[in-house]
Amino acid sequence: QVQLAESGGGLVQAGDSLRLSCAGSGRALSTTPMGWFRQAPGKEREFVAGITWSTGSTYYADSVKGRFTISRDNAKNTVYLQMNSLKPEDTAVYYCAAGNRYSVGAKRAVRDYEYWGQGTQVTVSS
Repeated sequence: QVQLAESGGGLVQAGDSLRLSCAGSGRALSTTPMGWFRQAPGKEREFVAGITWSTGSTYYADSVKGRFTISRDNAKNTVYLQMNSLKPEDTAVYYCAAGNRYSVGAKRAVRDYEYWGQGTQVTVSS
């Protein structure tokens, strides 16, 4: 069983930055593909960023490419999402997700992930 706990959300102005953290327990996240998703009111949960377990390769949704960075600290068993140049359309609940252990390949679908955190609210005012 994997537990994930997000933190770092908040209310910011357009153009500001935030760093979200996802602390894992129950499994070494270094052996697991990890992802960040977000869900705005009335919308479906959408992929934001992912990182592979084997090489640490990262990949992003087009809407955040160049502004967001996903990273992993194996010693702290934590995954991060650095969000720069935030826009009002980035407002959503952000979720951390863990895939099947040792699973390879980029994973952009909700169904690709096995475990989810409780989410953290990010609100960007204009």
